Amino acid sequence: MLRALLQTCCFQKLTSVNMSYQAASRSSQRLLQDKVALVTASTDGIGFAIAQRLARDGAHVIVSSRKQQNVDRAVATLQKEGLSVTGTVCHVAKAEDRKRLVATAIDRHGRIDILVSNAAVNPFFGSLVDANEEVWDKILNVNLKATALLMNLVVPEMEKQGGGSIVMVSSIAAYTPFHYLGPYNVSKTALLSLAKNFAYELEPKGIRVNCLAPGLIKTNFSSMFWENKAYETQIKNTLKISRLGDPHECAGIVSFLCSPDASYITGETIVVAGGAHSRL
Repeated sequence: MLRALLQTCCFQKLTSVNMSYQAASRSSQRLLQDKVALVTASTDGIGFAIAQRLARDGAHVIVSSRKQQNVDRAVATLQKEGLSVTGTVCHVAKAEDRKRLVATAIDRHGRIDILVSNAAVNPFFGSLVDANEEVWDKILNVNLKATALLMNLVVPEMEKQGGGSIVMVSSIAAYTPFHYLGPYNVSKTALLSLAKNFAYELEPKGIRVNCLAPGLIKTNFSSMFWENKAYETQIKNTLKISRLGDPHECAGIVSFLCSPDASYITGETIVVAGGAHSRL
């Protein structure tokens, strides 16, 4: 009799815990319910995975890319999931495109809660001393300056509603430079400082600013590192990792940083690199 009673109590407790866990899981899936998110360079790779995750977690997402066909393809793919996603063309280095991106969010949803600045270029591979002014201008304009100038437009909108969350996508290259990618490495290191400075200034306004620093993630952008299997093996050995990351392994971290669960996190950088950063 006693054993039966104990078994019943244990079962009820486990059932209660399981129901609580399921409820928490369901709740966490909608932590971004009806938030409005802008994600730059979000029609492929890490940017697309982030846009998809934010939308799955309840946000209304505006995706963007330099090419209309890429925007159309991404929007169609995500809308097939029943997600609240629209898109617009945006070359982040162009002032008129940045303004249009922000205006799209305001016109459609009346607010901006989240900005994920993911756009980056790397037109150069070689010795740092061989990088000319054109290379430096292009990389810094897209990878660094465009983020700051986009925030100039987004922050006033966030202030109107008393806060928001911003995530800049940097790179493990900010900590451990990739060989022959000097200007790119520098631009990603500068993003860490940009995030810290903005975080310090905007914290009193309820706006949090953080960074994501992906390691070697398998995307078209990083294809030079993994298309050649011998080179991929060499890179993995150098970084002391067993595999490359998947874009979706970055997306959940961004969703967390934009959610109420991260309400006391600002000015920080989270490295997603399969342990590479800890071993270098």
